[in-house]
Amino acid sequence: MSKGVALITGAGQGIGCAISIRLAADGFDIGLSDIPTNKSNLEEVAREIRSTYAGRKVCVLLADVTVEDDVRNMVDDAVTNLGGLDVMVANAGIAVAALLVETTLVDWEKIFAVNVRGVFLSYKYAAQKMITLNETNKRGRRIIGASSIAGKKGDEYFSAYSASKFAVRGLTQSVAIELGRHGITVNAYAPGVIMTDMINGLSEASIKLTGSSNLDSYFEKIKKNMCLGYMGAPDDVAGLVSYIASTESHFITGQSITIDGGMRFD
Repeated sequence: MSKGVALITGAGQGIGCAISIRLAADGFDIGLSDIPTNKSNLEEVAREIRSTYAGRKVCVLLADVTVEDDVRNMVDDAVTNLGGLDVMVANAGIAVAALLVETTLVDWEKIFAVNVRGVFLSYKYAAQKMITLNETNKRGRRIIGASSIAGKKGDEYFSAYSASKFAVRGLTQSVAIELGRHGITVNAYAPGVIMTDMINGLSEASIKLTGSSNLDSYFEKIKKNMCLGYMGAPDDVAGLVSYIASTESHFITGQSITIDGGMRFD
């Protein structure tokens, strides 16, 4: 039997893909969302879930999280196609590495549009739907957002990204207070360096800024600042989200939980 319905944004690759597959393994029916240019990736994730987890319902929902109508329709379509909404994972995010004095207003606004407005809209429309659903089917529901360790301590060359992830933490705390009375928990995950295509792209830009000779030497410098001495994988974050989405996490809300191999301590 299904544990409920989980909707994940930015599900076409990286951490979002890993979260989607893990929640399907946990027993959730899955709404996969990403921008239209990632449609083929979403369809591949959907095929993997259907072939691996027989009986799981999956739907592909194309949406730009910076567009309010897209997010509203995404949530409505997930409920219509899958029969409800129990877990909202606002995972979609982007980053740009640049000195403050070289960060353009275009980059700043694009980062905030995806990382902050997108999370806000996902939280808002998921909360509206969950409150309504709880009127007839009371159950613990989960809203989960993507923060970062850069949202707990600013990083050089990532002023816009860090600021956006600090904003997600504040939003998560405020919304947790508002939604607790409805039995809805609101938390965020705060990853460190997770090996994804986005990290590889950022690292190439960071090499020029830090003076590292190549990608390997850049990553070696990062590893020296980690207690465990190795990089994380998307599945590591998916495991944390799996717990936050579970019934066992019912007494945790308003938190941004670090998963970084011991780079920084709260």
